[in-house]
Amino acid sequence: MKLFSKLLSAFRTKPVIYAASITVVLFLAGILTFQVTKAQVSVKVDGETTTVRTHADTVGGVLEELNIEVGEHDKLSHDLAEKLTSGMNIDYTKAVEVVITTDGDNQTYYTTSETVGDVLEENNIDIDEHDQVAPALSKAVSEGLQVTIDKAFQVTVDDAGEKEKYWTVGETVEDLLKREDIKLGKLDRINLEMDEPVSKDAAIEITRVEKVTDIVKEKTDYSVVTRKDDNLEKGKEKVVSSGEEGLVAKHFEVTLENGKEVDRQLVKEEVEKESEQRIVAVGTKVEKPAPKPAVTATAANTSTETVSRGGDGDSSDAKTYYMHATAYSANCSGCSGITATGINLKDNPNAKVIAVDPNVIPLGSKVWVEGYGNAIAGDTGGNVSGNKIDVHVSSTSEAHRFGSKKVKVKVLD
Repeated sequence: MKLFSKLLSAFRTKPVIYAASITVVLFLAGILTFQVTKAQVSVKVDGETTTVRTHADTVGGVLEELNIEVGEHDKLSHDLAEKLTSGMNIDYTKAVEVVITTDGDNQTYYTTSETVGDVLEENNIDIDEHDQVAPALSKAVSEGLQVTIDKAFQVTVDDAGEKEKYWTVGETVEDLLKREDIKLGKLDRINLEMDEPVSKDAAIEITRVEKVTDIVKEKTDYSVVTRKDDNLEKGKEKVVSSGEEGLVAKHFEVTLENGKEVDRQLVKEEVEKESEQRIVAVGTKVEKPAPKPAVTATAANTSTETVSRGGDGDSSDAKTYYMHATAYSANCSGCSGITATGINLKDNPNAKVIAVDPNVIPLGSKVWVEGYGNAIAGDTGGNVSGNKIDVHVSSTSEAHRFGSKKVKVKVLD
């Protein structure tokens, strides 16, 4: 206590007070000088500006004071070693990570660009007008942004023979057709599944299918009926009625693919005009001995005359027809090989059988066909009606050679 009192007394003396005052003034002057000599700079970090006073000598020094570590991809308006001056404006932007996926291939970039478009330009990534980029090029860049680029390619669409190229980015077949306003009809066909993604190597082929009705009008042959005439000299003939062809309208369902006919099916037949028989009188009159007039039985498309039955087609008492003949074989498409009367044509390829309209020639009748010989009326057919017959031959090639012709037909029994 005594020592403290002595010291306090000593400090109260003028010399000591003076010295203390000088010390305080110098200390305050030092502080003021330290503050005055600080440089004032503006630091803009990611768009936000901060004004600082610093004794740092370089740009790097002031950033270090602000705990800002400049990365390799960051953007800085000044070099880190540049000398700091008062009033300097320092602009710093930290790079963000952006992942760009191009056709499934991922690549990571670090950028300070503002938009997606700027990032692509900065990294020399070319975009074609048909490519698809998501998000949009104007989208602002942010940390961890995912950018997807689908590169466009051309695909060929063959529409009924007309080829056209379209740009696509691998959308489905259905989406491509919808975008290009290519419509498919109910019967049209396409070579790919509608939900299948379009690829660079696969062309799209569309087959246009339509069904139309074609009406074909055909003349039908008339039958020739002979009648014995005992008032006409034997060996002579006289036309009683000249006969007239009929007319049948055949309705076909025609299938067209890309405008070309690929199938034709007979749907129905309509008789527009019935044929009229040609009636020929055959003379039987002889002077000696006087022939007994034959009883003539007439019916539609039939005539009889009295002669011997030789079974070789020369029998003149047979019913005689002039008919339209075609040929078939047991191996034809859709044929069973078994006739309507039970004859197995596959087991008997050389059998003489004809298909007839039972309303004209009864099934089971023995017949003679000009150019074919004696046969049995043992079968029927969908296209065999009226004055038509179909003769059986051993092979399809022989049927083709037979062709289509008008022949004389006699019913022998």
